[in-house]
Amino acid sequence: MNSAQNAPLSPKLTPNMGLKDRNTFGFEVSAELAYEISAANELPSLMADIQEKNLAWRVLGGGSNVILPASLPGATLLMNIAGQKILRVDEQNTYIAVGAGVNWHEFVSWTLEQNVPGLENLALIPGTVGAAPIQNIGAYGAEVADFIDSIEAFDTGAHAFVTLPKEACHFAYRDSYFKQHPQQYIVTKVAFKIPKIWAPRLHYADLAKQFIDSNTAPSAQDIFQAVCTIRTQKLPDPKVIGNAGSFFQNPVVPNTLFEALQKQFPEMVSYPDQSGMRKLAAGWLIDQCGFKGQTMGSVGVYQNQALVLVNHGGGTAKDILTLAQSIKDKVNKVFGVQLEIEPNIF
Repeated sequence: MNSAQNAPLSPKLTPNMGLKDRNTFGFEVSAELAYEISAANELPSLMADIQEKNLAWRVLGGGSNVILPASLPGATLLMNIAGQKILRVDEQNTYIAVGAGVNWHEFVSWTLEQNVPGLENLALIPGTVGAAPIQNIGAYGAEVADFIDSIEAFDTGAHAFVTLPKEACHFAYRDSYFKQHPQQYIVTKVAFKIPKIWAPRLHYADLAKQFIDSNTAPSAQDIFQAVCTIRTQKLPDPKVIGNAGSFFQNPVVPNTLFEALQKQFPEMVSYPDQSGMRKLAAGWLIDQCGFKGQTMGSVGVYQNQALVLVNHGGGTAKDILTLAQSIKDKVNKVFGVQLEIEPNIF
């Protein structure tokens, strides 16, 4: 893993680079200036040049949680910083440093190979390690924020590398300081703190069902495999059908609204939320509105999971956002609940 203190380097530049393979919706996208960032120390001089020329810019990781327009003017920074290593182990925790360009699922698999359980509920989430804290990715009762110790990032305003403790990241449900202020920091490295005391997290029904006939408690590897099985069954492979995984956040509503809705819709799927409110299953709400399996031109709603919007080929960002608005309007009309789009719209 390259250190930010090494001599400055120049990133590889490709003008008018096609990014169809760099966004999981598979949209035809052209980046005016695409810079491949393989080391943190490529950023200071590059950002100085971008700011001096007053170019629009953005950072793109695995492209798994973004909605990209056909043309990206200015500079697109492709985050490719690699490397992962265990920094130290104390009585309570294992500390691991990971480059922002590392594939998230491959990192989770690697932690289990190193006999460091904890991240298994987050298996098979697409994207990179650097993007994980921005969205505060989560699944099956776990969030990446639960395991983050600090973030190394380049502060584009101060033109300096900073190390941000977890508290400075303002993590919330699918949210963070980075998401709220997308052009202040460029994440280059994530430091994880994974507790050595481990217990299985099985309180989500779909996951618990995988072990209902088991006489023994599942291992972390068992849970990892079960999560991969569930996600494979529910979510389409982006290499086959373009998608960005879960398209809407599960809405969190006051208990008064939840109780009123439950009387009207006794089968409504929901979960308790840490805030004391109630989290509704957005996929269930969308399914009840009749969108599951429906198409609108080149885009549609996945037949096996209403929470996933798909590009059947030839679709655009405008197409997917038009469909999303139709879904939001119908869910709001039927349930009085406002859905929020999960992917970042560029």
